[in-house]
Amino acid sequence: MKPLFIPLKTKYFEAFENGSKDTEYRPYGKRWNERTCPVGRPVVLSRGYGKQRRLEGVIERFAVDPMPMLMKDWCDVYGDDPLRQAACIQIRLAQPQDGKQT
Repeated sequence: MKPLFIPLKTKYFEAFENGSKDTEYRPYGKRWNERTCPVGRPVVLSRGYGKQRRLEGVIERFAVDPMPMLMKDWCDVYGDDPLRQAACIQIRLAQPQDGKQT
């Protein structure tokens, strides 16, 4: 299966990189759902759309949050629309052979 490409703002990419974040939240819908984000699918996290900083991993869990507007970061990025649901994509990062993420 082709890896799911997830571009991230720098602060969220760095949170994955330093281990303080393991779940990415996106608007639930055609692009981000159970079919496109199945458990076991490979993932490429990218700082923005460039190729300089990338992390590889695999989807470990998928869930839908019906009230994402309770999360501050969600509202900062997507607003507080009460009808919008969040796709919650939990990612386990791969450990590169040299011990550093790429």
